[in-house]
Amino acid sequence: MDVQATKSYEIRTYGCQMNVHDSERLSGLLEEAGFVRATEGTGEGEADIVVFNTCAVRENADNRLYGNLGRLAPIKARRPGMQIAVGGCLAQKDRDTIVKKAPWVDVVFGTHNIGSLPVLLERARVQEEAQVEIAESLEAFPSTLPTRRESAYAAWVSISVGCNNTCTFCIVPALRGKEKDRRPGDILAEVETLVAEGVTEITLLGQNVNAYGSDIGDREAFSKLLRACGKVEGLERVRFTSPHPRDFTDDVISAMAETENVMPQLHMPLQSGSDTVLKAMRRSYRQERYLGIIEKVRAAMPDAAISTDIIVGFPGETEEDFEQTLHVVREARFAQAFTFQYSKRPGTPAAEMDGQVPKAVVQERYERLVALQEEISWEENKKQIGRTLEVLVAEGEGRKDDATRRLSGRAADNRLVHFARPEEPVRPGDVVTVDITYAAPHHLLAESPARGVRRTRAGDAWERRNAAGEKKPAGVMLGLPTVGAPPPLPATPTAGCGCD
Repeated sequence: MDVQATKSYEIRTYGCQMNVHDSERLSGLLEEAGFVRATEGTGEGEADIVVFNTCAVRENADNRLYGNLGRLAPIKARRPGMQIAVGGCLAQKDRDTIVKKAPWVDVVFGTHNIGSLPVLLERARVQEEAQVEIAESLEAFPSTLPTRRESAYAAWVSISVGCNNTCTFCIVPALRGKEKDRRPGDILAEVETLVAEGVTEITLLGQNVNAYGSDIGDREAFSKLLRACGKVEGLERVRFTSPHPRDFTDDVISAMAETENVMPQLHMPLQSGSDTVLKAMRRSYRQERYLGIIEKVRAAMPDAAISTDIIVGFPGETEEDFEQTLHVVREARFAQAFTFQYSKRPGTPAAEMDGQVPKAVVQERYERLVALQEEISWEENKKQIGRTLEVLVAEGEGRKDDATRRLSGRAADNRLVHFARPEEPVRPGDVVTVDITYAAPHHLLAESPARGVRRTRAGDAWERRNAAGEKKPAGVMLGLPTVGAPPPLPATPTAGCGCD
């Protein structure tokens, strides 16, 4: 394609970590086609190409999209040549509806054909009419596409796409399709390539990550993959998100505990502590099974930090059901929880269920859950006081770092740590050893001088990227309510979209 190098693009990302990873691919595709990324601080509508990578999980997702599109309509009318594209789960669901409601949109593409974006933009420009292309099945595994990673030192590696579950509150399987697994050799080849470029932390990503192997007929494929990652020289940290309790087998726990670079951190969606509600959600485990997994993980990794997703106010949820959720929270003692007030997802069975819980009741229960989890998060963080931790220095984690003269990063268990700035230069991607002196519900603080700074290949990679004058990426709008922590950086595990 003949694209003027001066044309800029902007991608606005909503939803789960899968969408954020897809946006990295979209950036890579656009840059390969000759576009350049809009600089940070570019005003609304100033980019030549604006791409919305959408989420269909929340009830008001379409209202948010059409509101944003509406604000761009008069800008586009004044700027000949500006193009707007809409992709992601909402595009897969609404298809032609988007162009009918917002006829100034140039391209609509789905979750299965993100690789078509540059061609569709060019076709829309030449033909001067909207292009709508929604593939019904995956055209190419996303990791075969070019990418522009958001981080020089940490990366996501997609091991599967789609989901075989039928949870009644979730529309994702209908939009992402059935699970498709990558070949282990392809995954490890990507990991080794990333490490060679300076990446020291990878997060294995899947809609139902530990079901990996079901598509290739190997029930232990995920634990084997974790162990294989442990043999990649130079790879210091391995994480994964999001697993499903149904598929969390003992061999995975053993692989986590026995593989040195697999971090003592687990995000395990609960959704509800009530067996009655779990059955209505069509979740294939019950409270006893869930707590049994937590107990086994803690026995194998006593210092593991465990986080979760919880939905409050699912249709039919009684006060007794909600008390069961509070019971599991007390027993599991999560380091943090990503908590959602139930909202109808159009197209899901739960949206048509009887017993929709009044908003006021949901709000009151939600506030009780938040208060309990805040208390537990603080108590669990206080246990870290006096410990010496290795912190991977991050970029953009500490919103007040400039004012406090501190730096921030993540401990092995993914806890956020703010620490006093060492006298020697420290770069994102380097590792700093600190003593924890204070704990808050959402972060730890190391106020005394660092014990040591280890300069890393990841820090070198960050330095090379900045020396090359690469533009700082715009922030990712996850659109997720969070309890227990602010939204992590895109290169670290986040809560799922509430569907895992």
